[in-house]
This record gives sequence, structure tokens and C-alpha cells, in this order.
Amino acid sequence: MTTGSAAAAKGRSRAGKRVGRKSERRGETESSREEILAVATEEFAQRGLSGARVDAIAERTRTSKRMIYYYFESKEGLYKAVLEHVYSQIRSIESHLDVDSLAPIEAVRRIVELTFDYDESHPHFISLVNVENVNHGQFVSKLVAIRKRYSNILQLMQSVLDRGVASGQFRADVSAIDVRLVIAALCFFRVSNRYTFGALFDCDLADPQMRRHHRQMIVDAVLRFLRA
Repeated sequence: MTTGSAAAAKGRSRAGKRVGRKSERRGETESSREEILAVATEEFAQRGLSGARVDAIAERTRTSKRMIYYYFESKEGLYKAVLEHVYSQIRSIESHLDVDSLAPIEAVRRIVELTFDYDESHPHFISLVNVENVNHGQFVSKLVAIRKRYSNILQLMQSVLDRGVASGQFRADVSAIDVRLVIAALCFFRVSNRYTFGALFDCDLADPQMRRHHRQMIVDAVLRFLRA
């Protein structure tokens, strides 16, 4: 190998190592962000925005308070990132539901079941929605990407309703927002009020048999509400 060829080979080797190190650092950064978001989700869900402490989040992660501020700028910035993450999760799941290939009644059934199952398995999401309502929605209203995604989901629901109306199965005086409100109210309440409702009426809403019963009951209620 000539001197020039050897130098070029060394240069390529150094460049390759730099690219590898940059890729590794990006991976570590992404991993740190995900860990921070996971812990911050629990902290904000349990203590709210005002009660959550960045120090406590840092103590439970493999990072420092300084790095958290580096990634998210402030506690409010971290809270908004958490909101964006949790609100986008269910919408991402719904966006993969191919409702266009389903008959209108089956499409609504699947949407209700998906919402029910998600709320039941993500109590932190329910708590964070309650936290944000305490804050009058001031932070979630600023998440432009999430609002756009929710608008798309609303259009998807409207297309299902339009097909149901055209086939004579659904009533024509119900909007996508109406249906979303009914679904959210029925599914959300079971989780958000589980303990108070259970204490007042001496029942366990987390009981698997009752959960299955209510899942079917809510599907039936929404479909009866929609039927022409």
C-alpha cells in the first residue's frame, strides 16, 4: 500500500469511528430521554404539576437534574413532553386500526374496545388527564402536533359514521364529537372513579369478571346510541 493509500485508509477509519461514536451517543441520549419520560410520567401522575419534583425524577434515573433541564429546559417543558407522549400513544394505536376495511358497526365496536382496554391498562394516562384538567388544559392546548392527530382521528370516526348513515344503520343527527364524548365518558369514568365508586357502592371495578361485563355493556350502549 502506498503512503497516500495508507493515509486515506486511516482517515476513513477515523471517520468511521467518529460516526460510530455519534450514533452511540444518540442512542444513549434517546435512552436517557425515554427513561426520564417514564419516571416523569409516574411523578406527574401521582403528584400533579405543582407537586412533582425534578430532583425526585433525577434520583430515580441514570441522569442528573442538570441533564433533565438540558433535554427539556424546565419542569413545565418536561411536563409538556410527558403529555405529548401519553396523548400520542393511544392515538398511534388507533391510527393503525384499519376501520375502512370494517363494516360500520364492527368499526365502532373495535374503537370502543380499544379505548376501554387502553384506559384500563394505562391508569397514569387517566391521572394525567385529570391533572391537565386541573390546569384548565393550558398545556395540552399548546401541543399542536397532538391536536392535529386528534383532528385526524375525529375525521376517521366521522367517515365511519357517514358509512353507517348511508347504510341505514346509524342515525344521522350524531357527530363524531358526540360519539367520542360518549365513549370517553364511559371508559374514562371506570378508571378515574374506580376507588370512590367502589367504596360508595361496595364493588370492585377492577374485578376481571366485572371488567369484561362493563366492556361489553359500553360497546352495546354506544351502538344502541348510534342505531337508527
